[in-house]
Amino acid sequence: MSANDVGEDRPEPAPGLSGDELLRWCWTLEELTALARRTGVPTGGGKAALTERLAAALDGRPIPPAAPAARRGGRQLKAPVDGATVIPEGQRCSQVLRAFFLREIGPGFHFDAFMREYVARGAGRTLAEAVAHWHATRREAARPQEVGAQFEFNRFLRDWHARHPDGTREQALAAWRGHRARPRH
Repeated sequence: MSANDVGEDRPEPAPGLSGDELLRWCWTLEELTALARRTGVPTGGGKAALTERLAAALDGRPIPPAAPAARRGGRQLKAPVDGATVIPEGQRCSQVLRAFFLREIGPGFHFDAFMREYVARGAGRTLAEAVAHWHATRREAARPQEVGAQFEFNRFLRDWHARHPDGTREQALAAWRGHRARPRH
């Protein structure tokens, strides 16, 4: 059963809707964008933000500002590149860079935290300097690294399931909630 399948006909997205009525139904981004243009509401941001702005406008409340568009960075490097190529502002860890580093470093190359940070903050440096950075950071990269907070849940589940191989999902989630409720030092 879809969110719109409740035995009633969904209204057309029109300026006469109330904010509550708008929030009651599921809409496509295309429908929301068209309604926003008809009502003079900024269309930027994601679907949730657009829906929030539209509901406010339809109810006569102040419209929350549209979030600035995500910055995609500047110009991205295109092949061919060599050691003298300068890393531009906003460069991402792209397939062009991966191919270059594999060619220069060998099959052991991968974008680890050291290289991702170097590329992200390396504007103005050359790719030859990036290769030197790779070699200079291998000793530190070989040491155990702290797992980022965004991976804590995955690490917890892996360890929990190793201790409780027959445990259920519900038991694992209850254990996780108990783990998170403990005071941190």
